[in-house]
Amino acid sequence: MSNLSYHEQQDKENIVRLRTLIRDLPGFCGDFFRGIEPRTSSRTRIAYAYDLHIFFDFLHKENPALKQIDIKDFSLELLDQLSVTDFEEYMEYLKYRFNDKNQEIMNRERGIMRKISSLKSFYNYFYRNERIRNNPAALVRLPKIHEKEIIRLDVDEVALLLDEVEQGDKLTDKQKSYHNKTKTRDLAIMTLLLGTGIRVSECVGLNIADIDFKNGGIRIYRKGGKEVTVYFGSEVEEALLDYLEERDRIIPESGSEDALFLSLQRRRMAVRSVENLVKKYAKTVAPLKPITPHKLRSTYGTSLYRETGDIYLVADVLGHSDVNTTKRHYAALEDERRRSARNKVQLREKGRPKGGRNNKLFG
Repeated sequence: MSNLSYHEQQDKENIVRLRTLIRDLPGFCGDFFRGIEPRTSSRTRIAYAYDLHIFFDFLHKENPALKQIDIKDFSLELLDQLSVTDFEEYMEYLKYRFNDKNQEIMNRERGIMRKISSLKSFYNYFYRNERIRNNPAALVRLPKIHEKEIIRLDVDEVALLLDEVEQGDKLTDKQKSYHNKTKTRDLAIMTLLLGTGIRVSECVGLNIADIDFKNGGIRIYRKGGKEVTVYFGSEVEEALLDYLEERDRIIPESGSEDALFLSLQRRRMAVRSVENLVKKYAKTVAPLKPITPHKLRSTYGTSLYRETGDIYLVADVLGHSDVNTTKRHYAALEDERRRSARNKVQLREKGRPKGGRNNKLFG
């Protein structure tokens, strides 16, 4: 049995994957990844590696002078020779392109912004270390982001969703055949996500030992590996206890002995499995809303903010490092609260005669 936690195991696998990705990039890219390693997660570095591969692939395909050169043989001097125009052409290219398997890929504003942000960090590293003289990436203007409506479940939809997980009335016949085997586990997962706002990766990473019923908390690992305790209420506690009775009777496969949530194959559940589970049940109660585990997280954040009115508490519980991230998500609710305050402060006693102390025209 591995002594590594789920988080450590994922990190190990990411590092191995990253080494494979770096081999297909120009040699100098390795210096960049070593340089940012102490300040970034392995998952972030993998995202950078994918973004850089797309960028160098663009240069290789679209620049006549580079078509005959293998991407791995690109020199650092190439970065110095590029201009803002090259980046603008790249942004246009990102909107609609084909990958190596000739599949269509479209990037919207957020996808383009992330890829350009990756390049800005890449250029900044070499510019700061005085290995290039020019930094055209710093001059590139990021695309304007049009904020999307936050999709979340209404209060009645949350109740209907949990009812459906318990009963399974609206599932297909094939889904119903599995429902009796998984409904206790599924209800524990859905109640936990809706009752704590944790991320799906944090959910599947839970071990049995991470639950502290005495204090009503679970130990999770946030982005970057930070260990925190998130607290749960009585509904979550009840759902977890019911599932643990069932979990105690399951003999897990090797490597999943500590895992809290197990698949029908008796292995630790994967992120994709929980995503499919949420989608399956949510379609029965909110068919017009594309509900994902992240939308359940937004639902929890909305409920917490409505109950407390404390945006800083919401940011802390959800694990947002910047409260402005939270404010952007719940701006509409903040406006709703501001509107509700318009009659909270009373300037004059109700029923008091208007026009002065004794309501006479002249005193």
